[in-house]
Amino acid sequence: MALVPAFEIGVWNAWIFMSCFILQMLAVMLSGKRVWQRSGHPADVKKHNNEKRAGTIGNAVWGLATLYSIFLPLKMGTLWFFIGFPIFFLGVMMLAIATADFAVAPSESPITQGIYAFSRHPMYLSSFIIYIGTGIATASWVFLVLGLTNIFWVRTEARVEERYCLEKYGDFYRNYMDRTPRWLGLPRAG
Repeated sequence: MALVPAFEIGVWNAWIFMSCFILQMLAVMLSGKRVWQRSGHPADVKKHNNEKRAGTIGNAVWGLATLYSIFLPLKMGTLWFFIGFPIFFLGVMMLAIATADFAVAPSESPITQGIYAFSRHPMYLSSFIIYIGTGIATASWVFLVLGLTNIFWVRTEARVEERYCLEKYGDFYRNYMDRTPRWLGLPRAG
């Protein structure tokens, strides 16, 4: 990894990897009005001021990382790329599966099936994996720092969603939380 990050426009840059988020958003939009409406925070979600700030910072970091990815060359043919690409690909596959599970889940209950049986927040987890894989595939410490910074926003968003689901779904969601890890793991009996 170079101390001074690369900064050049090119076809084979990290934007190719980051475009997975735009494609995922398009897939949700094209899945229908019910899925699109469910994809954002509900109007009745309550966020504290520090949670709102974390959301603003998280969106800014995502925007900065996406903008930077346009100028960040992939290190094709290097060990960095051969290590980073499988990590990125794992993240993309998780994101695709989580999006599909999200799209087919009924609107009136929390999503607990499919990949959501192994992680309460597979989309957030997959985005973190995508950031890390991209950072490695580009050998960019700057991109890795942006990815690691994103953890704080993701943790905050996960807690907001869990608090909302506890209020809305009560014991059903509490039982789901008891048996399903926040990030990743095998479901616990219960």
